[in-house]
Amino acid sequence: MQLIWAKGRVLIHDILADMPEPKPAYNTVSTFVRILEKKGFVNHKAYGKTYEYFPVVDREEYTSHYMNTVLKNFFNGSVSQMMSFFSQKEQISVSEADEIIELMKSSKNQQ
Repeated sequence: MQLIWAKGRVLIHDILADMPEPKPAYNTVSTFVRILEKKGFVNHKAYGKTYEYFPVVDREEYTSHYMNTVLKNFFNGSVSQMMSFFSQKEQISVSEADEIIELMKSSKNQQ
């Protein structure tokens, strides 16, 4: 999705050109893009047998969907379980956790 958002409209070859070595097979990238299309994140315009893909959701909407999926599938929908996981793996510091709490408080106050 990052490459599709960056370019706006892409062919599979465009995506491959911007990927680091070792590059995946053309069919692998094509399959992933078709999965994104099936999920409603991208769409395409056909030019004969060539498809030009473009995003139909913005980053924020995609991120929200992705994070909700992670929260549901890995943490039973519990933000506290997710925070506990990151703090145990030392991927989040106490000060970062405090910042998150403050952000959540201010977000609730704005609603």
